Amino acid sequence: MQIEFYKYQGTGNDFVMIDNRSNFFPKDNIQLIARLCDRRFGIGGDGLILLENDIETDFKMVYYNSDGNQSSMCGNGGRCLVAFAKKLHVIKDNTTFIATDGLHHASVAENGIVSLQMIDVPEVKITPDYVFMNTGSPHHIQLVEDLEHYNVKENGASIRYGELYGKQGSNINFVKKIDETTFSLRTYERGVEDETLACGTGATAVAIAMNVLGETKASSIDLNVEGGKLVVSFDEKDGKFTNVFLKGPAEFVFKGTIEI
Repeated sequence: MQIEFYKYQGTGNDFVMIDNRSNFFPKDNIQLIARLCDRRFGIGGDGLILLENDIETDFKMVYYNSDGNQSSMCGNGGRCLVAFAKKLHVIKDNTTFIATDGLHHASVAENGIVSLQMIDVPEVKITPDYVFMNTGSPHHIQLVEDLEHYNVKENGASIRYGELYGKQGSNINFVKKIDETTFSLRTYERGVEDETLACGTGATAVAIAMNVLGETKASSIDLNVEGGKLVVSFDEKDGKFTNVFLKGPAEFVFKGTIEI
């Protein structure tokens, strides 16, 4: 059986996109999904995303990590799926869709920048060494001195598989302050089990964490990720974060067919 796929990337976070509105895709085939995401034996991607019909919204997002397992929310994946939905003429410039963490609103600007509303963050855990929160996916955030030379894969894996987060694990973000409104970050992603060039829910978590820690007073924060730049904005009141938006490019790379 041949399937048609599309490849998208958002600041280097890349995804295999499949239009599954006819429900043809074998969603329980973990090995197949992992193979499609494999960079040597498949298409290659940090994850695979299915666009499906939804009764109450424009479409449904079903996200799988590159290990083949269905996972929690992916911010850059959500932005890329919005761009994909526009390419398929499912939407125009504004949309509402459903994902594993609930309802999302998004818009596509003329320059291709996709702005995605993330879930509210009502609770942030602060410790002397790190900050933890859920922005649709669980995120551990900590400041480091030499981010450029930091061993993200080794240190990220150590925390991800350590005593803090148990079997479920967490995504791990390492951060360096650049100026009052700009931070650089590198992320170890669970499910990929490696550093990725960007992580949307991670960038969102970092922006909120830096505000909570007093590293910035800004409510719109620039994030330098390995694959480009993202912007996160939010409203804060009494330690609760609402109107959280993740903004950045979401670009079509290529389309093709593959035998499964």
